[in-house]
Amino acid sequence: MEASRVKLMLVDDHPLVRDGLRLRLATVPGFEIIAEADDGIAALAALERQEPDVVLMDIAMPGANGIELVKKLHERYPQVQVIMLTMHDQPQYVVEAFRQGARGYVLKDSPAQEIVAAIHAVMAGKRYYSAGVADALAAGATPAPLLTQREQEVLTLIAEGRSSKEIASSLNLSVRTVETHRLNIKRKCELEGASALVKFAVERKWTGL
Repeated sequence: MEASRVKLMLVDDHPLVRDGLRLRLATVPGFEIIAEADDGIAALAALERQEPDVVLMDIAMPGANGIELVKKLHERYPQVQVIMLTMHDQPQYVVEAFRQGARGYVLKDSPAQEIVAAIHAVMAGKRYYSAGVADALAAGATPAPLLTQREQEVLTLIAEGRSSKEIASSLNLSVRTVETHRLNIKRKCELEGASALVKFAVERKWTGL
């Protein structure tokens, strides 16, 4: 019996980029490109008609940018996996994309096999980012303070966008204990706010990326 095909949607405002992606991916066994869009509005409209498994999406687009769009997609279509495909390797873009629901982050100048690997990874329930992104994050990283195993577990879940209540349920802790861990992490890492915690976690790959 033939294995299920992975249905893909391409979202990029440059036709040449979409053409290149189509040529690269259409020949991969098990992949099927079922929809394309050139901006966020067109992408949301297409999703009302199509049911892709994976959306490959740029960040810089007219109207709603890719970061705003991935948040909407994650809220409306949580079963759809989103991979950011962009030239932006700045850590703040990477962190925010994952915080808003992206499952992969690949640079446009990555080899075709890396895009294929990203698709397979997110379909397997994993997160993925390309080597170029890892290098950019590592370059911006600072020495890590000593955190306990439990603090690292809490930080990992914070990086995934979990609320204190969700973290408490996942780790079988009280919400008050989770809040105490959050305060301790901020104090040790000299961080302010949840977004700073997310950036800190992603830079050190404590999210399992």
